[in-house]
Amino acid sequence: MVADNGAARRPRQGRTLDLLVGRKLEYVWLGHAVVLGFSGGCQVLIEAVAHLDGPVGQADVEPGDDPSDVVATLLSDVVGAAVMRETGELEIIFTSGSRLSVDADAEAESWAVTGPDGLLIVCLAHGEIAVWGGA
Repeated sequence: MVADNGAARRPRQGRTLDLLVGRKLEYVWLGHAVVLGFSGGCQVLIEAVAHLDGPVGQADVEPGDDPSDVVATLLSDVVGAAVMRETGELEIIFTSGSRLSVDADAEAESWAVTGPDGLLIVCLAHGEIAVWGGA
C-alpha cells in the first residue's frame, strides 16, 4: 500500500481513533479493498477479512472479486467509537450498536485509515501500526 517514508512507528497499545467518532458513513466501495467513506473526508480501507456484527446478524466481509455487500447496511450510520487494539485489530462501533472489526494479518497490511489533513494510519503485517502526517 505505502512505502516506509519516515513513518512513525507507534507502540502496540490500544488507542482510540477520535478522528472517526461522530462521522457518518456516506459510501461503501467494494473491490479488492473495501473502502468506507465517512463525512469530513475520512476513509477506512480494508484489505483483510472484516467481521460485522450488525442489523442482519454476524457476517464476514472479504475484499476481492466477489465481496459481500452486507457492510452497505451501515450506510448513514454514525461512528460512536473506534479503536486500534494492541494486536493491530481495528474496531469501529456505530451508534446503532453494529460493530465492524478487522484483524491484523500476519503477512500483509490489513487496514488503513485516512484523514482529511493527510493523516494515514496503516496496520502493517503482524499488527504493527505506522502513522504518516497529521498531528
